[in-house]
Amino acid sequence: MKTYRGKINKKITVKLIGDAEQAFQDLNRIVGEQHNKEITSSKEITLLDAIYRIFDILASNPFYGENAKKDLIPKEYRQKYDADNLFIADLPDYWRMIYTLESDEIEIIAFVLDIVDHGKYNKKFGFRKR
Repeated sequence: MKTYRGKINKKITVKLIGDAEQAFQDLNRIVGEQHNKEITSSKEITLLDAIYRIFDILASNPFYGENAKKDLIPKEYRQKYDADNLFIADLPDYWRMIYTLESDEIEIIAFVLDIVDHGKYNKKFGFRKR
């Protein structure tokens, strides 16, 4: 969990939950192993760096990602997280970070629900290959 104060006059918190938390932990483990082997450049390192950049961007603009149309929000996110809004941030190598926002008078919380590759993203949103 990261907490920021951005340009918006509210506290902004980024929380990884569910599948996103597991994906982030797995990615951190892989990158840690690569660093132990003195690997300084890989797809995983690039992806992890991009995730941290998105966290920083969300600190000043939680509305950064593409806002998914309400009728395209997968049932999984509605049922599992009660998500009625969804934002999609592009990551390197066609990965996506999927998050929802909740807000009150004091704070905005960006709940990161998923960090997925292109294939899983297409499957979750019902997109077909052309």
